[in-house]
Amino acid sequence: MDVKEILFELLSAPGITGAEDDAAAVASRLLSAYMPVQRDTLGSVIGEMQGEGGGVLLDAHIDQIGLFVTAVTDEGFIKVSKCGGADLRTMACHEVRVLGKEPLYGVVVSTPPHLRKGEDKGPEWEDVAIDVGLSAERARSLISPGDRVQLLGAPRELLNGRISGAALDDRAGVAAILHAVDILKEKNIRKKVTVVFSVQEESGGGGATTAAFRSDDETAIAVDVSFAGAPGLSVTETKPMGQGTLIGLAPSLTRSVSDRLRALAEECQIPYNLEPMSGRTGTNAEAYAVSRCGKKTGLLSIPIRNMHTNVEVCDLKDVEATGELLALYVEREGQA
Repeated sequence: MDVKEILFELLSAPGITGAEDDAAAVASRLLSAYMPVQRDTLGSVIGEMQGEGGGVLLDAHIDQIGLFVTAVTDEGFIKVSKCGGADLRTMACHEVRVLGKEPLYGVVVSTPPHLRKGEDKGPEWEDVAIDVGLSAERARSLISPGDRVQLLGAPRELLNGRISGAALDDRAGVAAILHAVDILKEKNIRKKVTVVFSVQEESGGGGATTAAFRSDDETAIAVDVSFAGAPGLSVTETKPMGQGTLIGLAPSLTRSVSDRLRALAEECQIPYNLEPMSGRTGTNAEAYAVSRCGKKTGLLSIPIRNMHTNVEVCDLKDVEATGELLALYVEREGQA
């Protein structure tokens, strides 16, 4: 499997939280090469490799942040609010695609600096408007409240194996799991393996919550992204890019799973760093840990820069290391 090629394909499909169909269709097709796939009631992609009980579930969320149409003004401008954790500071002059009855290119309106008066405290969400170049009548015929707006950011390859684009949170995690199952196709795994590409993580985690209740797997490992080091950020709050996957340590995670992941990484020289979190992880891991009778739960994260923007950056080596450690864990547990 070419991880970069898979990642670019995943990044090219829109999947704003609560409206993930396009991205889920791509992920379903890619995963179906390895196992039977279905979509549940909420739309999460679920694949299963049948085996004995006490299986392992791997989760990464398929949705991405975006905007949510609230109204079309009498001048034809599109009013929006955030859908997921969109960053208001990055909105000015943003290129977007309004996903109405047909996709429409638009730009976020910006006040020229020449016309700003007094102290500029920055806009509020109610100030944000999108220009698609249409009259109010024509815009209202194509765009309705509740339509999603995609923040445009074409995936691009930077130097030294780094990738930039929108939706690396969490398509990088999806790519890591696909890399893992590609490795596992040549292994003799006796235990059941479940893969979930969950919806609605950015709007509350509904996809993981329902998938966790559905699952009878004994162990779950969530794969998400975390904060990579960048200028102005504390080294205590970030982790370096290009030095491997991040193994989560938190009260809500199962210590034996984290310890096992660490031991396997050291044994097989898979690069990693530890990511201690004194509270909740802010990922789907919490949903899996407490659903039904609970699951032994672990977390692997991929460090990225510029999270929740259209120019997120990750290192392919970290995506690959995450997939390799996942595959190794499943292989060893699946032969136990």
